[in-house]
Amino acid sequence: MSLKRNERSGRVAYVNARLIDPATGLDGRGGLLTEGEAIADVGIGLFAQGVPEGVIVVDCGGQCLAPGLVDIRVQLREPGNEHKGTIASTGRSAIAGGVTSLVSLPDTKPVIDDMSVVEFVARRARLVGLAKVYTYGAITRGLKGAELAELGMLAEAGALGFTDGVTAIADAQVLRRALSYAATFGLLILERPEEPSLAKGGAMNQGETATRLGLPSIPRAAEVIMVERDIRLVEMTGGRLHLMNLSTAEAVEAVRRAKKRGIEITCDTAPPYFALNEIAVGDYRTFAKLSPPLRSEDDRQAVVAGLADGTIDAITSDDMPQDEDAKRQPFAQAAFGGVGLETLLAVSLELYHNGHLTVPNVLRLLTAAPSNLLGLTAGRLAKGAPADLVVFDPDRAWKVDADLLLSKSKNTPFDGRPVQGRVLRTVVDGRAVFELGSMA
Repeated sequence: MSLKRNERSGRVAYVNARLIDPATGLDGRGGLLTEGEAIADVGIGLFAQGVPEGVIVVDCGGQCLAPGLVDIRVQLREPGNEHKGTIASTGRSAIAGGVTSLVSLPDTKPVIDDMSVVEFVARRARLVGLAKVYTYGAITRGLKGAELAELGMLAEAGALGFTDGVTAIADAQVLRRALSYAATFGLLILERPEEPSLAKGGAMNQGETATRLGLPSIPRAAEVIMVERDIRLVEMTGGRLHLMNLSTAEAVEAVRRAKKRGIEITCDTAPPYFALNEIAVGDYRTFAKLSPPLRSEDDRQAVVAGLADGTIDAITSDDMPQDEDAKRQPFAQAAFGGVGLETLLAVSLELYHNGHLTVPNVLRLLTAAPSNLLGLTAGRLAKGAPADLVVFDPDRAWKVDADLLLSKSKNTPFDGRPVQGRVLRTVVDGRAVFELGSMA
């Protein structure tokens, strides 16, 4: 495969590919044709009689060709914290990880609680021209958890849903009002479930490891208490709620029970919570200081089970760039968070390599499922759909090296981890923007 800058204006035939489209159940050898920014044709046996003249040919070498990944939880550091990351650096990191669409939390500076900030992010992303960037709006003004933001106006400006980012709405009455308002207009509320007073001052998961290291801890109950409360509020209001970053067995089970009762609730998790446990903290390794914290092995296994049985609806990167100074601190004082865009696919494919899910089922959690949650047109291989694609080798082995990441920040909890699954090529709107070994 070779990167051609003129592909966007012409027609490109992807041949000799394993086509995987979880949205339609497509999985087999075939081809795909892009014309301009859209998919013109796709299917098993396409190009069996040869490729028409004048069409650029990309031979996929038998590797997987799938919809570009849709990442619905990213902390975009621009505007306000450009020393940690920018729309450009996040975009480069995204396309290297096969992510063609991403959604930013609203905790930028200024907060995305005003139409002008939504429009600024959209305009900057278009100028950068890498991954497609969408935003959530804040539930409350300034993320202060009190007065509701102008949800309707933010939705009109393009906000895909509403959340206060990494902070839960502590006041149940405020969240009740938000869910009620959102239900009236068909809007989605997203909550990061962690009871703030229980989590305050904590640095890692409560348990033997925290005790041995002498670190202040965050109990698992902080998560499930919020999940249970929020489920009750959904029952009261009829609103749509999505719970972000589940990390505990009890929270997964609470959502499982709620779904069985027919409650309209969805949830996601991120790779650290099914690939790592609290042992990764080791001897005060700050790259493993995440929010929520890495949990016990029992919790990790419960998250895997939740992904396997459909309780957990999507996988996100939870990309949270931090500058070097913020991580080079004593563990208790270091900032929470890790970058995850470039390792999203490879670590998620561990679910396949370890026998928990098939490749198409892993991809569904990274493409069609998150896209459907937010009503996007991304995440599918279909005629007329955006030509947002990823070509990858699910078995290619490599080792994560934080220093080689394209992200401006390098704080990955997977530094030094051997993984399998490598993005070879990423296409956005028919234009090849990344090829392994080179950049557009």
